[in-house]
Amino acid sequence: MPLPDKTPPSADASEKRSVGKGVFRKCDGCGETTYGSVLADRFGVCAECGHHHKLDEAGWCALLLDDGALDQWDAELCARDPLGFSDGKPYDERLRAAQRSGRKDAIMIGRGALDGQAVAFGLFQFAFMGGSMGSVVGEKITRLFERATDARLPVVLVSASGGARMQEGILSLMQMAKTVGALARHRDARLPFLSVLAHPTTGGVAASFALLGDVNVAEPGALIGFAGPRVIENTIRQKLPPGFQRSEFLRSHGMVDLIVSRLEMKASLGRVLSHLSGGRA
Repeated sequence: MPLPDKTPPSADASEKRSVGKGVFRKCDGCGETTYGSVLADRFGVCAECGHHHKLDEAGWCALLLDDGALDQWDAELCARDPLGFSDGKPYDERLRAAQRSGRKDAIMIGRGALDGQAVAFGLFQFAFMGGSMGSVVGEKITRLFERATDARLPVVLVSASGGARMQEGILSLMQMAKTVGALARHRDARLPFLSVLAHPTTGGVAASFALLGDVNVAEPGALIGFAGPRVIENTIRQKLPPGFQRSEFLRSHGMVDLIVSRLEMKASLGRVLSHLSGGRA
């Protein structure tokens, strides 16, 4: 006689298969399986191989800011569709879909404290259209530097971006010059800028302010550069060196100053800020 089915009436096959879903995470680096809570406690850094998984904005704030607190500036700014652009789907529809997450655009800025030191803080939100830089992102970065200059604050900016936002055309490319101009005025005031390069930092973001920090600090293994390796190989018809455009390659060629694990990032940035701020009083 068959055993009685003890599955609750509301459960179906898909629910049975999903038992434990979200409890475990498989590392993208070494393939080891670990508890998701353990990975979260380590800010996405694998305990086995040190691979850095993507970290959301709440994780970055908890990692770098004292008490995870950020007093946001210009949180209400959101992009529009000035060109009426469509790439098979209207840009304004893409914006509305991305904004359903509660994010207004691909960056958040504000004032916080890092290791007891007041900072103007910027953080790219890669989940919003790949962290692409349109007119609103460029405007907020410009305001970040301008307000930091007025308040005589150092800037800490965490970049993770696919580059300029193609749906805004030349308006997005203009942000490269605008943000670098604001950074130059901040530097003229002898105030520090620490640029944190997360995976990936590419395109117009890498080609403008992201690699212009007084100290450029990268995560291990992060992809950093203008065009991607495949695009470059197809253009120059040559095989690129191993590890090309990764953090370690850039440090060996003088484009990155430090490679720091997230688990040591706050302490390292705090020490650098202390030295730079003391030398620029």
